Amino acid sequence: MLVRLLYAEDEPALSEAVVDHLTYHKYIVDAVYNGVDAYDHAMCGTYDGIILDIMMPGRDGLEVLSELRRNGCRTPVLLLTAKTQVEDRICGLDAGADDYLPKPFDMRELLARIRAMLRRREEFHPDVLTFGDLKLNMQSGEIFVGEMAILLPKQEYRLMEQLMLNCKMYLSTEELLVKAWGYNTETDLGSVWLYISYLRKRLSAAGSKVEIVSRRNIGYKLEMMP
Repeated sequence: MLVRLLYAEDEPALSEAVVDHLTYHKYIVDAVYNGVDAYDHAMCGTYDGIILDIMMPGRDGLEVLSELRRNGCRTPVLLLTAKTQVEDRICGLDAGADDYLPKPFDMRELLARIRAMLRRREEFHPDVLTFGDLKLNMQSGEIFVGEMAILLPKQEYRLMEQLMLNCKMYLSTEELLVKAWGYNTETDLGSVWLYISYLRKRLSAAGSKVEIVSRRNIGYKLEMMP
């Protein structure tokens, strides 16, 4: 299985060396060089893991990490930093980091930390998401309403997955576009509205009590109707 990583590091030479090493070990790596791009790319929701430097221009790594967690991003994060004080490590872990590796680091240890981070992700991320009377199988792409199984087309699945992963919060049309279609998509906002209508009709036809509700100028979320 191909593993896709986001690597945020503002030192070009170090970034190139790490990307080359990870690519050699069969990881797919997207490199960014500042905190603004790190946040934007991470919120697309298509990464298996994030490697995040703390000291970056635009936004520092701790700020990026804290906002990712506040906005529902559950992707595991490994922090890389020259800071070695205990207080700095505590701040990083309290902000939502899964692990912490001070610079300079050995490439073999980096690989070991990444493998451990990805194992924990597999342990804590279930294959089946549930909400109300819905169950979404993340492996097969099927959604179950009671005993009824429906195989969702790819884009409907990706949209429903994001709604179920973030079921406690409203997602704006723009957020859904980035999360379900990807950061670099050329698709417009109209596609989000169209696929929301497809999912609403599908849930209604299956007799589900779950509805996709909307609030003007805020976004969409799932709600269980009485």
